[in-house]
Amino acid sequence: MQIIHTANAPAAVGPYSQAIKAGNTLYLSGQIAINPAAGKIVAATIEEQAEQCCQNIEAVLKEAGTDMSRVVKTTCFLAEIADFKAFNDVYARHFISKPARSCVAVKDLPAGALCEIEAIVVTE
Repeated sequence: MQIIHTANAPAAVGPYSQAIKAGNTLYLSGQIAINPAAGKIVAATIEEQAEQCCQNIEAVLKEAGTDMSRVVKTTCFLAEIADFKAFNDVYARHFISKPARSCVAVKDLPAGALCEIEAIVVTE
């Protein structure tokens, strides 16, 4: 296994890695809208937070030598299911390969985030 880490995405806030590569599969931990430069969530709206989540994922993928076109599965978490359409509008601009996906509403997310995205990527 290979640990993937980049300063261009938020550092892990617990005992986990940004991503782990095992064979030709990359497992990305969930990304919330923490701005890596600020070290906290600065985006206020679901659209802004979804955009930051996607930028964080793109940074981890770049560090791993891959990109969004190789994402095969995502799991998305929303603090409010009413944000589903607005979240999807941002998500669709980034995940153009249309990976398999689950999207659920949850009671709370870390740091008061409005959304979180985790991903599985085939690297070869």
